[in-house]
Amino acid sequence: MKLQGKKVLVTGAGGFVGSHLVEALVKYGSFVKAFVHYNSRNDWGFLEDLKKDILNELEIFSGDLRDSDCVRKVVKGQQVIFHLGALIGIPYSYINPSDVVETNVKGTLNLLLASLDYNIERFVHTSTSEVYGTAQYTPIDENHPLNPQSPYAVSKASADFLAKSFFLTYSLPVAIIRPFNLYGPRQSARSVIPNIVAQGLIKDQIKIGSLSPTRDFTYIEDAIKGFIDFAECEKTLGEVVNLGSGNETSIEKLIKIIGELLDKKLKIFEEKERKRPQKSEVQRLVSNSEKAKKLFGWSPEIRFNEGLTLTINWIKKNLNRYKTEIYNV
Repeated sequence: MKLQGKKVLVTGAGGFVGSHLVEALVKYGSFVKAFVHYNSRNDWGFLEDLKKDILNELEIFSGDLRDSDCVRKVVKGQQVIFHLGALIGIPYSYINPSDVVETNVKGTLNLLLASLDYNIERFVHTSTSEVYGTAQYTPIDENHPLNPQSPYAVSKASADFLAKSFFLTYSLPVAIIRPFNLYGPRQSARSVIPNIVAQGLIKDQIKIGSLSPTRDFTYIEDAIKGFIDFAECEKTLGEVVNLGSGNETSIEKLIKIIGELLDKKLKIFEEKERKRPQKSEVQRLVSNSEKAKKLFGWSPEIRFNEGLTLTINWIKKNLNRYKTEIYNV
């Protein structure tokens, strides 16, 4: 399947990954409908950052994934769905687990039901590496046991199983993509890299949670290419496929690298309120992405320091957006 000329719905279009995917799909020649969460300010999130010629090609629909009638309206007439819409804040899921479960599980169910009724040709469901929990072996392949350790991770694992069940039960053409930690321009301070960068640009000290956990970081441009190639590959139907760099970086090492790129010696202050509950902390995540390479020839191309430099340059220009004086949940 080629996405050029297809009517493509992207949920979560106002988010970090969603906005980059929307931009790439428009350039690729798809007819894109962007589904954003309604708010009274008519704020389209990071879609507001797109150039006017891209925005002019979009149909933007505001609503709520939890509303089944709203979801049916937005799905009608579409051919392909990239489902990225979710509440993704792990600390937020500790505070409001009901909100997270209702959005991520019920919202996914509403979308799957509508997709079944309207004969969607391809449903790309976005998972997360958080469903694996702390690595039981590394690198983590798709056969690794699932052990979600936060309400957010549980909600995403539940949504993954729902999506797979619609493939098995109703033959809905579902494929599940599972990115590890993505980073790049337009990411909020809720995520670790922009949080560190924004603090480091303003002062010489970093307030952070645990330093020992490791993560696998992939630059957004590489990830978006992966999303599109994944969607176009017939062999991914019914499958779960990881997207990750295969490189493991601790938070402590990450701060050191960012400090070197900023030409600063950053002082580190661990704060209790920024740490996950001990049993909920995912200590190690690193991807085995051989399946992606085998099925559709994907592997990341942008080196970590190169991606970090691009990210730092963007944050410098948009530093006023970051609330560095508070803990961004």
